[in-house]
Amino acid sequence: HCHGCLFIFGQKRGLTVEVKHYTGTAKVLHWLMAILLFGLLALGSYMQDLPLSPEKLQFYSWHKWAGVSAFLLVLFRLLWRITHRPPALPETMPKLLQLAAHVALYGLMLAIPLSGWLMSSAKGFQTVWFGVLPIPDLLDKNKELGDLLQTVHMSLNLLFVVVLLGHIGAALKHHFIDKDDILTRILPRHSKEN
Repeated sequence: HCHGCLFIFGQKRGLTVEVKHYTGTAKVLHWLMAILLFGLLALGSYMQDLPLSPEKLQFYSWHKWAGVSAFLLVLFRLLWRITHRPPALPETMPKLLQLAAHVALYGLMLAIPLSGWLMSSAKGFQTVWFGVLPIPDLLDKNKELGDLLQTVHMSLNLLFVVVLLGHIGAALKHHFIDKDDILTRILPRHSKEN
C-alpha cells in the first residue's frame, strides 16, 4: 500500500488536520490489488507447466485479462495517490527505504503487466480483454524476443514476490513489534473519507 515520504497534512474548513488513515477508496484499491495480484501470481505459477490444452489456453486468457485489469487499476491507484495524500509514516522510518519500497512496488506493478503484454505480442498471441476488446500488439511476432520476454516476465514476478514478502513482513513488524498504526490504518473499516 501507499505511504507518504513527508509529514502530510490535510485541509478541512481552514484548519490543518493530520491525516491519520487512508481514504476508503485507497483502502479498496489496496485490497482489491492485493487479491488480484495474489490471484495472478497463483494462476501464472500453476498454468506455466500445464500441457497444451484448451484449459491451458483459457487460463492464459484469464491471466492476461486480469493482468490488463491490474495494469489499469495501478494507473488509477497512482492517480488517486497523486490527488489524495496518504498519512505520514513515522519519522523513525528511513526516507530512502520508504522511497525505494514504493518505487519497487509501483515499478513492478507497472513493469510486470507491460512485460507480459510485450511477451504476448512477440509470441504472436494478441490479448483480447475479456474476449471483447482487442489490445493492440506492441511488437511484431519474434520467437527469440518472445522467449527472452518470457524470462523477463518470470524474473520480474520472482522479484515482485520478494518485494511483496518484504512489504508484508514490514507491515507485520510495525504491528507486532513496533506497535504503531502502519498496518491498522490500511485495514478495512468504516471511513467518512472518499
